[in-house]
Amino acid sequence: MTEQADLQFLAAFLKTETGIIIAAEKAYLVDSRLTPVANKHGLKTVAAVIDRLKLAPPAPLKRDVVEAMTTNETSFFRDGTPFEALKNHIFPGLVQRRASGKRLRILCAAASTGQEPYSIAMLFQELGLKDYTLDIVATDLDSQVLARAASGVYTKFEVQRGLPIKLMVKYFTQTGLDAWTLKPEIRRMVNFREYNLLNSDPALGQFDVVFCRNVLIYFDPPTKKAVLERLARHMAPDASLFLGGAETVFGITEAFAPGAGLRGVYVHKAAAAAAAVITKAAA
Repeated sequence: MTEQADLQFLAAFLKTETGIIIAAEKAYLVDSRLTPVANKHGLKTVAAVIDRLKLAPPAPLKRDVVEAMTTNETSFFRDGTPFEALKNHIFPGLVQRRASGKRLRILCAAASTGQEPYSIAMLFQELGLKDYTLDIVATDLDSQVLARAASGVYTKFEVQRGLPIKLMVKYFTQTGLDAWTLKPEIRRMVNFREYNLLNSDPALGQFDVVFCRNVLIYFDPPTKKAVLERLARHMAPDASLFLGGAETVFGITEAFAPGAGLRGVYVHKAAAAAAAVITKAAA
């Protein structure tokens, strides 16, 4: 069992590197997740891994510890409601406001093994918006899950989890006994890149939609505020932000306001105020 002092050091390390807070009740995960890291780096115990972290650790060890301790839970069309909002409200609104031939850009933060961005790509394809192109940038700080996501290969369990059978048949090809591969037209719509939400990256550019779901729950309030306001700088004035069902901007930042009665969807506060003025004038 890992010593309390080591747990405290590891918690501080992960907070600095990723913003993630390890709750006391999750301490039992440390030994199970870091034992493979110890084996990989030729260290005898988890305590030895933590000791190495204290002494200017090599970058590969730091990366492996971070990747082992982060959560990569995801599935196709996870939670359903956000994708319905995207299909019935957000995409139609963007098409109405953007000229034909425009490129729509979506950011999927903490994309893990890629089910979320690929779900968005399939949804867009199903809408048949042939006068528009979609560019999805999917980010994560875990290079291993990004590599797997970019391959577009999933197990039967993964494709059956949340994915309608119609879309599985249409967009996947069985390429092994337990391997289903996404067709190239969907994979080409998603660009995977390593990115830590704690850092600024002007090269990301501007987006029409940002998905950052089930990420903020792992951060403390100051980190949530910093992440949300950093994302706001990458959003077009009329862009939409999707958060997880247990996440909110209220009491954290003044940068966003609720989006037109859509649960878990937020817009720039300035844009919301402008829309209210136009609505009032029209009335």
